[in-house]
Amino acid sequence: MFMIDLTVNGKLRKANDDSSLEQYLRTIDIDLKFVAVGYNGEVIQKDRYSDLHLCNGDVLEIVRPVGGG
Repeated sequence: MFMIDLTVNGKLRKANDDSSLEQYLRTIDIDLKFVAVGYNGEVIQKDRYSDLHLCNGDVLEIVRPVGGG
């Protein structure tokens, strides 16, 4: 197993080279019910998270709802 470089919300991060998007989100404690993910500039539907395998240099934007008033 090797490590790959990702850019996540503008910061350099590492991930296993065999990780799916779903696996990666779980490893960083993201609740999959309450998240939207941009992958290399494209918004990804939740039903594709497990099928999409991350590659070196990928760019993720992870957006979670924020409560407030």
